[in-house]
Amino acid sequence: MEQYIPNWLKQRAELTPMRLAIKTKTREITYEQLYEKVQQRVNYFSTKNIKKGQHVAVLMKNSIEMIETLHALFAIGAIAVLLNTRLSKQELAWQISDVEATHIICHEELEPKLIEVGKEVTIVINEKITLHEKSNAIHGYTFDQVATIMYTSGTTGNPKGVMQTFGNHWSSAIGSALNLGLQMNDRWLLAVPLFHISGLSILIRSVIYGTSIVLHERFDAKSMNEAIVKEEVTIVSVVTTMLQQMLEDLGSKQYPASFRCMLAGGGPVPKPLLVECLHRQIPVYQTYGMTETASQIATLAPEYCLEKLGSAGKPLFSCDIKVEKDGRECSSNEEGEILVKGPNVTKGYWKRHDATADSLSNGWFHTGDIGFKDEDGFLFVLDRRSDLIISGGENVYPAEIEAVLLSHPLVIDAGVIGVKDLKWGEVPHAFIVSKEQVSKEEMLDFCTNSLASYKVPKEITSMDELPRNSSNKLLRRLLKEMIKDKTDDKN
Repeated sequence: MEQYIPNWLKQRAELTPMRLAIKTKTREITYEQLYEKVQQRVNYFSTKNIKKGQHVAVLMKNSIEMIETLHALFAIGAIAVLLNTRLSKQELAWQISDVEATHIICHEELEPKLIEVGKEVTIVINEKITLHEKSNAIHGYTFDQVATIMYTSGTTGNPKGVMQTFGNHWSSAIGSALNLGLQMNDRWLLAVPLFHISGLSILIRSVIYGTSIVLHERFDAKSMNEAIVKEEVTIVSVVTTMLQQMLEDLGSKQYPASFRCMLAGGGPVPKPLLVECLHRQIPVYQTYGMTETASQIATLAPEYCLEKLGSAGKPLFSCDIKVEKDGRECSSNEEGEILVKGPNVTKGYWKRHDATADSLSNGWFHTGDIGFKDEDGFLFVLDRRSDLIISGGENVYPAEIEAVLLSHPLVIDAGVIGVKDLKWGEVPHAFIVSKEQVSKEEMLDFCTNSLASYKVPKEITSMDELPRNSSNKLLRRLLKEMIKDKTDDKN
């Protein structure tokens, strides 16, 4: 018998109706008010023939309307396909076709993107829509029922649609609470995209926990810092580049004592940045997770932040992690591929049976990431396997070089790729963004003091901005294309 879960929002509205659900710069809405709006949207969506089991593409910016839309789709039992608003028209068209969406819901200003590629929008969200009638047809869920589909970042080839079940999201929320703790006054600042797992997971946690969201449409370091101070925010989710910008804006000021957690994901956080946060008494929890694990699957507990600096911690309570090499489990401190297992791990990729079979084996998900466990079982994530540079037989991890580059006082962003070399096979090529001009020679000297000679970049390119996706992950393939284009031009 499949395990049943009552509708999260309905349950929350009955338990704590007057508790604050969402706060924006202009609005506040309680769980009772949110549930009433969602009931109206369920009725409205039903008039548009949205039904249980259908794939409904959602192209919306962070907003209360998007949150209402997602809750309404969950209540109907339709599967929400969350689309990245920064995708090109062609990329959007491909994903909508691949997922076989029966309906498209989008914000009014985003509709032209879809019209230009011949996609008919079912529902346009704008302020002119008047919602009156409420629907009581609010459905619960089963653990194995697919709630959402998110396409992977697509750093190589066509992206894959990751199927996330209600059980995945539920398990992720419970695991996070057991790890980070739960307080009645918790307010989670949501400034990452809701179409990304880092944003959606905050929304789902809030309704399960009964806590509040402070919702921002987009990331802005100054606005984030102001919200932490003025809006009594207790938890924030960030990636490295966001954290760097927030620290720069913060200057000599400090966060209030009520702020208890800076949850840092999206890749290893450079040690110099962690050390700076430690000195400034900013509670950074380094975490490890991905779309396929419905957000975090490992987090470093605060009591180990000094002793295990740079670690992603240990698996959440209901999860397991191991490191394998050549089909065997690695010993302590031996590098290999990270495998994860638990109730928050995806059931697979939409229509990608081969990719699902390659990634899932006996319940273990092969992440493609490289790392190791130390003698105490703490996980250290080194890099993506696909990003590994093999130079003269030595393994070179871009993240390690990037951490050194970022420790330079003038460097605000850095990326490293491997380029072909006749002598060594591959050599590192670095790209930097700096506050002011810094010479290649100065940077190479700086790297030489901290890195083995084979890890020192053979070339350093200065840029105004590095290519990153909506979750701020570095798009190394675009850096590789730039190098290829330059090489082609020379030839």
